[in-house]
Amino acid sequence: MGLAAIAAAACSAPPASYPDEVAAGRSDKDAYMRSSDSPVPAAQRATFPALPYYPIDEQYRVPAGLKVVRGEDVIEMSTWTGKPRRMRRIGTLAFTLKDQPQALTAFAQADGSSLRRLFVPFGDLTNGLETYQGGRYLDLDLKGSGVYELDFNRAYHPFCIFNPEYECPIPPRENRLPVPNKAGERMR
Repeated sequence: MGLAAIAAAACSAPPASYPDEVAAGRSDKDAYMRSSDSPVPAAQRATFPALPYYPIDEQYRVPAGLKVVRGEDVIEMSTWTGKPRRMRRIGTLAFTLKDQPQALTAFAQADGSSLRRLFVPFGDLTNGLETYQGGRYLDLDLKGSGVYELDFNRAYHPFCIFNPEYECPIPPRENRLPVPNKAGERMR
């Protein structure tokens, strides 16, 4: 098959389904965890197993509206090492998950000049049982519309569970969901 035929076939291929897209992202992360840039200690990378995940469930992919906080609202977010991290509270993401209204606070680095990415650390009732006791994270690209897609199928554990040299923020009390969130990365 010539280069033109390959390019034409690639252009006419249907877009990947949502489950295929999430599965591809998970596969990419497994490859990353074995790479030289990985947080996994070098001696463990070659044998590092695939990360375990909950099954992909589109019910955990929900729209959320961001209500922006006005002014400079900087907090000292606790980390697992005890050294606080300065984070800027950007606003509250309001959403409905499994017919229950919920809210999570979105943050950015306090000393960062760019607000292109929002950091959403959260805890839920799976912590310490099926997921890391300290919670999990979501990253969101900042959007001018104020409407975000919270995709908990993409929730991930902090790197400190793979390597204690990483300092990981602990989700603040306001980001503790009162329900189990069975989506995204899980423990073995």
